[in-house]
Amino acid sequence: MLTTKRLTLRAARQNDLMDLYAIFSDPRAMRYWSTAPHDSPARTQQNLDRLIASAEEQLTYFVIDKDGRAIGTAGMHKNDEVGFLLHPDHWRQGIVTEAMQAIIPYLFEVTAHAQLTADADPRNAASVGLLRSLGFVETGRAEKTYCINGEWSDSVYFALPRP
Repeated sequence: MLTTKRLTLRAARQNDLMDLYAIFSDPRAMRYWSTAPHDSPARTQQNLDRLIASAEEQLTYFVIDKDGRAIGTAGMHKNDEVGFLLHPDHWRQGIVTEAMQAIIPYLFEVTAHAQLTADADPRNAASVGLLRSLGFVETGRAEKTYCINGEWSDSVYFALPRP
C-alpha cells in the first residue's frame, strides 16, 4: 500500500466490485481503453479476480482509493507496461498524476525493469500529456492496434528509463 496527500493506493478487494463496475461500464472512461465498456458486474468481476490474484505475488497495480471509495486503477499491469483508468467524476483534479508520482518510484524499487513503458491512443490528449509530464518519451506509433465495437484505434508508445 502507498499513500499520498489525498489517496490510498492499495490492493484490490472484493468489495471494490461496484465501484470498479461504475468505471469500467462508463463509456467516457472506456473511450480509449483496450476493451469495450463492461455490460455487467460479472464482466468487471473477471478483471477484479485478476487484480486480486496478481497482488498476491507482488503489488504493482493499485486501486486508487479516495475517501474510502475505489475511483480508479493505476500501475504496472503487464511486463513493464503501466496504465491508469479513472472515473470521469474525478478527471482534471491531478489524481492520476499524484498516484503515478508515488507508483513510479515504487515500481523501480521493487522490479528490475530497465524502463517502464506505456501505450496510449494518440487522440487521448489527457493521457498523452500526463505521460509526458511524468517524463515518459515517445518511442513509436502504430496504426489500427485495437478494434473496439468496430472502431479502430491507433497507439503511441512511451518509455521512461530507470533513473
